Amino acid sequence: MEQERFRIVESKYLLSAVNPSQMKKDKKKEIAFIGRSNVGKSSLINSLCNHRGLAMVSREPGKTRTINYFAIRSRRDLVGGGDARTTEQHWYLVDLPGYGFAKTGGQNREAWSRFIADYVENSKDLALMCLLIDLRHPALPIDVKAYRWLRGLGMPLQVIGTKADKLNQHDKQKHIRELAQNYPADYPPLMYSSLKHTNRERLLSVIETFIDEEQP
Repeated sequence: MEQERFRIVESKYLLSAVNPSQMKKDKKKEIAFIGRSNVGKSSLINSLCNHRGLAMVSREPGKTRTINYFAIRSRRDLVGGGDARTTEQHWYLVDLPGYGFAKTGGQNREAWSRFIADYVENSKDLALMCLLIDLRHPALPIDVKAYRWLRGLGMPLQVIGTKADKLNQHDKQKHIRELAQNYPADYPPLMYSSLKHTNRERLLSVIETFIDEEQP
């Protein structure tokens, strides 16, 4: 019986884009993460890649105003039936600025918002958008607004409830049901704990379906 294992074997910071001309356009698939400021996005990225310090964790919500690209090398091992096959994939994990507490205003805020929208709406290599929502607060209007915008664009969407370790079991189940009701998407919502790596493998499994294979 064949068994498959998909894992990230290398991750590194590549660049921070501050205008559209700096965005990557080399046809590698992109998996992007977006969410309210202070939702735990950087911690989740570090957990997912098993690389502490890969994405900088800021204590000041809204501080990050750049689109950050991380170069990822993943590997799929297929073992069984007297054969072992390995393929490698090269793709980008894209960390989008948090919304809700942007430390800017006026025309600067508008330009910054257009910058994010330009990436989300026009990137031809964006394969999957992951919308992060604090599981403790599953129905904030700002998250609902972001969700409706993303769904309106018709892109594949995975909703992730972060900070699951901060809730008891009853509230986890209650709030994940609320996520499923409030944010219907292409996949069932996942609860995630960056501290305990809860559902790391499930999220990797979703990402795997959007990554093209490259023979090593």
